[in-house]
Amino acid sequence: MSKIILNIEKKNEINIRKNKLLKLRKLGFNFPNTFHYTDTIKEILNIYKHYTKDKLHQLCYIVKISGRIIKKRILGKATFLVIKNNNYEIQIYIKSNLFKEKYYYTYIIELDLGDIIGVKGNIFKTNTLELSIYCQKIYLLTKSLRSLPDKYKGLKNKEIKYRKRYLDLISNNDSIKIFKKRSMIVSNIRSFMKKKDFLEVETPMMHPIPGGANAKPFTTYHNSLSETMYLRVAPELYLKRLIIGGFNKIFEINRNFRNEGLSTQHNPEFTMMEIYQAYSNHEDMMSLLEDLCIFLVKKNFNSNTIKYDKYQLNFKKPIKKMTMIESILKFNKNVQSSDLNTIENAKKIAKKLNLDTKLSTSLGEIIYLIFEKKTEKKIISPTFITDYPIEISHLAKTNEKNKKITERFEFFIAGYEIANGFSELNDPEEQKKRFKLQLAQKKHTNISKNFYYDKDYITALEHGLPPTSGLGIGIDRLIMILTNQKSIKDVILFPMLKKI
Repeated sequence: MSKIILNIEKKNEINIRKNKLLKLRKLGFNFPNTFHYTDTIKEILNIYKHYTKDKLHQLCYIVKISGRIIKKRILGKATFLVIKNNNYEIQIYIKSNLFKEKYYYTYIIELDLGDIIGVKGNIFKTNTLELSIYCQKIYLLTKSLRSLPDKYKGLKNKEIKYRKRYLDLISNNDSIKIFKKRSMIVSNIRSFMKKKDFLEVETPMMHPIPGGANAKPFTTYHNSLSETMYLRVAPELYLKRLIIGGFNKIFEINRNFRNEGLSTQHNPEFTMMEIYQAYSNHEDMMSLLEDLCIFLVKKNFNSNTIKYDKYQLNFKKPIKKMTMIESILKFNKNVQSSDLNTIENAKKIAKKLNLDTKLSTSLGEIIYLIFEKKTEKKIISPTFITDYPIEISHLAKTNEKNKKITERFEFFIAGYEIANGFSELNDPEEQKKRFKLQLAQKKHTNISKNFYYDKDYITALEHGLPPTSGLGIGIDRLIMILTNQKSIKDVILFPMLKKI
């Protein structure tokens, strides 16, 4: 019943505002297409907040600003508004006797929360020493037909926050701060990469073959070519073609698309940075990632330690390293090293851990299953996990001392996988064999039974890929850590949501 009443009240308010707009249109209002402000609220607050009341009175400095009305109160023959622009707020004082009576009661009194206005006036301080604008002229720029969330309570409903991000940004200053910080972090990443002499490049987002990662793609269709296409799951194979072509140090920050589940850690459309460097190996990439993380933490927090959830995370050198098997043994007290030396033993321990091994046909796959399901979430301190089984690392170079593992690592913080890197496999015959093995494995999954490997990439490898290392960093998850957010939806402006 209360929901029905609320909907009726909202509908009534919209009708009231539409009637106000109708009256304004008859008086000539027609949503003006521009307004040239001369000052910003941020500048005014920064410059004049320390001035005394008398000093401001002497200056009588005139400003012209704009913003959205977020508070309104009428006291006798004065109206007080608070307007907000770019996350900064300032009070507007409007005295009725400065305006013609008809104008004051037709325009100013009828202003609503959410309306966007321009204001011209002089800066002063009230008796309570609040920096304000003494309004001389007011311009209605946009009439808002819907009410805003309560200024004091903010927008609390997470579902509405994600579906109507504009309301979240209008009412929640913290959300604006997070997304400004995101922009700054990405800018800092670019700055770091350029200082390291990496060139930023762009590669296709529509691929004729899904490749570069073991994930289910989104399928689309190109009408002119009459061909099925796939939104990229990773840019890897195209970036390595550029290394073959002669670039030595490159990176790309862009979107990847994976047709998989939604969670606090997963969004089907997400931002990745992939990095490739010729004449280097996976240890060089670990060192680069270590430097990048320390740089970002220092830049944003002026410290080597940050707080995430209930944890204190330390980013001092050297960042911890463990092999996959060492991490399983460390974080699963009921698992012994002998449990992981044969496929039979591994299946037994997996069963004890309530893991289904039907889709895991090799020892390496079962070890990875135990790691993924029972270990990852327990890795809290920034940690590099190394020595990944060859069966789940189709593009990584084999370890020279142990052919069962690859020169691959993943980087974990607070239980999240943040990055994945390896020495790139540059033997075309071995890569072709691995691709065929990957196809055989996919026949047992829901990814697809009709995919074929990228033969053109093999042709490119046959022209010669120099010793190369590569790294993929999940930008959204990294920003979750750096902004202390628990859900990926809180660091993506428009996360994917189920249609309602």
